[in-house]
Amino acid sequence: MLHEILLSLSGQPSPLLDTQTEKGDPTRSSFPLLSPPEKALLDSLARLSRLHALLRAHTSKISAAHPSTICRAVSTAIATEHLGRFQKKIVEVEKSILLNDSSYVGGYGIVPLSTLVGEFAPWTRRMEWLWEVARFMKPDSTQDRGPGNCSGAAVIDYLRKESQTGYIDLEEMAVQLVKAAETAWMRQLSMWLLYGNLPTFGKEDFFIQEDTSNEGDGLDFVMHADLLPKFVSSTTASSILFIGKSLNHIRAKRKTSTADASQSSLSQVTLQGDHIGHLSSLASPISRTNFSNAITAIRLSLSQTALSKLLPLPKILEVLSLLHDFLLLGRGEFAMALVSQADKRIYGRHRSRTAGSLDGLAIKEGEAMAVLTQTWAELASLQNEEDPVDDELELARDLLRLSVSSKKSSRAATPQDGSGPSLIAEISSVSFDDLLFPTPTSLSLQVRPPLDLFLAASDIAIYSRIHSYLLGIRRAQIRLGDLWKHTSLRRSYPSPWGPPRSNKRGGEYQLRIRRQRENARTVQMRRIWATSSASLFVLSEIGSYFQGEVINGSWQHLRESIEGTSSSPLSRPASRPGTSSKASSRPGTGHSMKQIHRTASGETTATDNPFNQSAQLHHQPHDPEALTVAHRRYIASLVQSLFLTDVPFTSALRSLLTNIDHLIALVSRLEAVQRNLDLETDEGVVDALADYAREETSIRHELRETCNEIETGIKDVIARLRDIDDSRSGEGRRLFDLGNPNRTAAVPVAAPAPTQPMDMYDYVPRKAAGVDRLLMKLDFGSLNSSLDQGYYYPLPGTEGAQQ
Repeated sequence: MLHEILLSLSGQPSPLLDTQTEKGDPTRSSFPLLSPPEKALLDSLARLSRLHALLRAHTSKISAAHPSTICRAVSTAIATEHLGRFQKKIVEVEKSILLNDSSYVGGYGIVPLSTLVGEFAPWTRRMEWLWEVARFMKPDSTQDRGPGNCSGAAVIDYLRKESQTGYIDLEEMAVQLVKAAETAWMRQLSMWLLYGNLPTFGKEDFFIQEDTSNEGDGLDFVMHADLLPKFVSSTTASSILFIGKSLNHIRAKRKTSTADASQSSLSQVTLQGDHIGHLSSLASPISRTNFSNAITAIRLSLSQTALSKLLPLPKILEVLSLLHDFLLLGRGEFAMALVSQADKRIYGRHRSRTAGSLDGLAIKEGEAMAVLTQTWAELASLQNEEDPVDDELELARDLLRLSVSSKKSSRAATPQDGSGPSLIAEISSVSFDDLLFPTPTSLSLQVRPPLDLFLAASDIAIYSRIHSYLLGIRRAQIRLGDLWKHTSLRRSYPSPWGPPRSNKRGGEYQLRIRRQRENARTVQMRRIWATSSASLFVLSEIGSYFQGEVINGSWQHLRESIEGTSSSPLSRPASRPGTSSKASSRPGTGHSMKQIHRTASGETTATDNPFNQSAQLHHQPHDPEALTVAHRRYIASLVQSLFLTDVPFTSALRSLLTNIDHLIALVSRLEAVQRNLDLETDEGVVDALADYAREETSIRHELRETCNEIETGIKDVIARLRDIDDSRSGEGRRLFDLGNPNRTAAVPVAAPAPTQPMDMYDYVPRKAAGVDRLLMKLDFGSLNSSLDQGYYYPLPGTEGAQQ
């Protein structure tokens, strides 16, 4: 019987310990002579035997067919170490019984069954825990709650959680399995950190994978947060992604360039040796802090050597300046030329259509690119022969694309760094990309290697949303200002008759009739001009606040923080934001760029004295990954300061811009109708298919309704600005940090720009002036009081004008 029990515990089938009999079943047909106490004792051994057999079969399936190499490593560790230790325990008990050890064998060679059960009692709890681990990795057929095969990151998190238990033996087993899992995970990670290659086996379970949605020429990678262990922070994960992508770019550049091949291979061997030392210093279970420090050391080592030449600081500043000048409308002539060319394209194609009915006029991709090409040509014509070559304009011509938006292109807004929810999810869903053309279009920048180390597709998507938002406001300003160019609506045009025709009786009658008609039209247009002037004033103040205080101020603060220059009057934004600047005044040229290049080249080394912070900051070379974090904080501050996350404000502003477009279209149509009506009345040119008098009455009725809607829209915008000011007056601004995994943490208020290069991980965006300044300017213009009085000018034929 003892021999049968030991064989059954080893995993062999036995009629004595029937593995199909459930625990607590009192009936055993094979051995009816067993007493109830013996049956109760054998139930625990039967349970242990059944768990052993199930674990052997289940772990063999996991080790053979599980897609995760981490789960395979844990399963193999369970089968070889823990089940092997249990098998060794069975052999030791059997050997002790054969040697008549007094611990097991009593008088007359009797081995008490209770002694045998007590010897294996601790293993029941261990086997049950191991069975739960095995079923967590791969649920068995009888488990209904299993979601299927789990990932390696889930196993690591589960085992690290299970190690926090009150049982010492289970804690030791969990720590051993954690070590096996983390060892397998570190082998995958080392391939990425040392060579920039994805793991050969189990790469579907690795948290960094190839981006299959990438439409570019080069190979891109995307990070999946659900495959990331919890002890790895989002900032550390972004650094890991950055390191591997940098190694891929270095390898690609080495293949294309054969110069200094021996020197580059030598530096690569040295770097790999240092990086291996950082990784090998990590002990299991891996500490979150130690792992983050090791990744930071590898990132800094890579930035100080290879990346300082692959992605120098002047190149980063050049791209940032390009984004500011064109996507953020830093160059005012670009916005004016783009709006002008877009209007010419629309009115040139549909000159015969009714003004204002632009819905359904689809713009193709080629037409949008043609408009952008004509815009570049117009900007190039503004340069004089004596001016230096505008390299930024040539770079913008090469990288910027105006394309028709589609659902497929919206995937670019998905973050590729896995640093939590994208900031674009915080942006209001109110769209402004269909204001330039009837078809939604977006201006974007082509991110080519190695710029994708610094800019992600989600960053460009946010820039495109901001560009559409700002361009919609600027376009309304330009078109409202062009209303005053309609000469026939503002004054007598053509000029009245003079002598000798005006001295005759017929001439006097015609002059009197025309004067009455012009006076009536002037009175009727007075409210339209007042509404247009009020709209232009509001949009000009909002646009000046956005462009001057928010965008230019934040850009100057970011540039000074990167360059390490002091806040001087020469570096402050101009009093007229949005105008062009000379090439010598832009970042990236002149003596300052030479200093930046020397800093970025890594020729100087940081001091070892931890108390000399200023010396460390001065000699610390730039880190592209840290600059990426600072840049994303800068974008987040722009989105918040431009009120793009405030849905009521963006809705009210979009409604106002739409009504302004409708007003401008109606005014343009009214001018054409009045011109034809004058020809019909004065010259006798009659169009039998048109009733211009009736159409003029209808247009004036629509104009009155549109003016009412615009005045209501202005009040809604200002009221929402007051609500924003009230909500921000009592509490600090919350700027979401894209480089910080904790999205609920608030970024503190920015301090003035430092006098030396700062650690860009500690960069705090500049806080723009409060909304109260904008509201004071609007109140100073007596806008609200004039609108509240409600100037009303009736249609012809109704009661007299009243105020």
